Amino acid sequence: MASQLGGQPILILPEKVQRYLGRDAQRMNIMAARVIAESVRTTLGPRGMDKMLVDNLGDVTITNDGVTILEEMDVEHPAAKMMVEVSKAQEDEVGDGTTTAVVLAGELLKKSEELLEQDIHPTVIVSGYRLAAEQAQKILEKMATPVSKEDAKILKQIAKTSMSSKGSEIHGDKLAELCVKAVKQIVEEADGKIEADIDNIKVEKKTGGSSADTQLINGIVLDKEVVHPGMPKKVEKAKIALLNLALEVKKTETDAKINITDPEQLKKFIDEEQRMLKDMVDQIKSVGANVVFCQKGIDDVAQHYLAKSGILAARRVKESDMEKLARATGGNCVTNIKDLSPKDLGTAELVEERKIAGEEMIFVEGCKDPRSVSILVRGGTEHVVDEVERAVHDAISVVSAAIEDGKIVAGGGAPEIEVAKGLREYSDSVGGREALAVNAFADAIEVIPRTLAENAGLDPIDILVQLRAAHEKDGGKNMGVDVISGKVLNTLEKGIVEPLRVKLQAIKSATEVTEMILRIDDVIAAGKLEKEEKEKGAGPEMGGMPGM
Repeated sequence: MASQLGGQPILILPEKVQRYLGRDAQRMNIMAARVIAESVRTTLGPRGMDKMLVDNLGDVTITNDGVTILEEMDVEHPAAKMMVEVSKAQEDEVGDGTTTAVVLAGELLKKSEELLEQDIHPTVIVSGYRLAAEQAQKILEKMATPVSKEDAKILKQIAKTSMSSKGSEIHGDKLAELCVKAVKQIVEEADGKIEADIDNIKVEKKTGGSSADTQLINGIVLDKEVVHPGMPKKVEKAKIALLNLALEVKKTETDAKINITDPEQLKKFIDEEQRMLKDMVDQIKSVGANVVFCQKGIDDVAQHYLAKSGILAARRVKESDMEKLARATGGNCVTNIKDLSPKDLGTAELVEERKIAGEEMIFVEGCKDPRSVSILVRGGTEHVVDEVERAVHDAISVVSAAIEDGKIVAGGGAPEIEVAKGLREYSDSVGGREALAVNAFADAIEVIPRTLAENAGLDPIDILVQLRAAHEKDGGKNMGVDVISGKVLNTLEKGIVEPLRVKLQAIKSATEVTEMILRIDDVIAAGKLEKEEKEKGAGPEMGGMPGM
């Protein structure tokens, strides 16, 4: 970047800096973002394919979960990174629909490139897209169907729809039922508002068995073992003490030195330490606790006294697990052993150490009315377990979203076709050049049913024509494509359903990232450090822009 002043060039930026202006900058950013969208497009829907990702350590991930693929990909291009952020935002907000959001953003950028070729200014396109996104949300709200938390059948269908794209090795029926039960157990009502915080569902995974062996525990599973071999491995009618303290002799805050001059003093010192630890255990015993979960360490001597008292104990339990235990058992976490009282104890029908896949785990089961539960995920191999865990996470996320919002929409591309139809009618009232952008948005959103059809080996043009025709008829708003049978039918009646929030968030995220990329008309990219270039053995890709 140089400027002429009296015939003398003035350098403002270093030599290695690459600069792209106007159409070049837009074209390059759009291309990078579209490459990301294309990379996950084939994974969309029940007939989508999987991706195998190998990281630089040789660890393999096999998945078709959009956000997992994009996080594992080592993306460097700044515009491509923005697409990765879209999938993360979708994951954090809803937990599902990550591929939908990215594919839609890619298609919106493709359509905007066609408009830029017609000399339509980026701000006009952005304005039209914004109008279209607002109208799309109104159309979706209007076509949504109410659902209550008592409607177990529909909630199970929502979970199954979410899981259907996660591979044939997943036993959808059973897992969907577990996910619905788990979410219903943790639902809370406050000020007339329903809340279902999925952080209160602990998902623990262990290889072995098959995904059909996955189980729901009305309580908590801890990946811990009983600390002392002399302790009971099974406690019925458990009274549980939750301690956020160390069952050890406290060290002094300042550096202290104790001078011991004869053996008697040493004996007294050791005896006093033991007495202090015994007092701690006696305090636990006196309140009637027979199970102890400690967030910090348990001294060997304290372990001995606990074992003698027949108390089962586990140490170094994670803080998040302690919170879940408190919610599940109804106990309180205590930070001072002297404050421990019978009313702080949690209860459970059974606390037992079991061996799962060669490792000990502690099961806290049969809690009276647990506000926190666990799902123990099983699968034949590590890759299967990971994919089942992702499927379970998506399923509990969508069930929770449906219960909180109380609204669902038909799946199989039905909402997208309905939105496209509504936007084409709406564009007439917009007028001007922005109407072209609204129409482009309508064309772009049809990428979802088109991709579903393509991934299922169906003719996308035939399917789109059938869907448009079905939506023109009265009461055709729920007509979508069932990729299993290859037919266009009422997907709401068929049980292919999704929470409204998934679609709303996908449109919001995709539109916002498209607007941001379109408004960039100047890219100034600093050259990489020489050390980095030597390590990679080559200069920056894409003409000096960080490559993908």
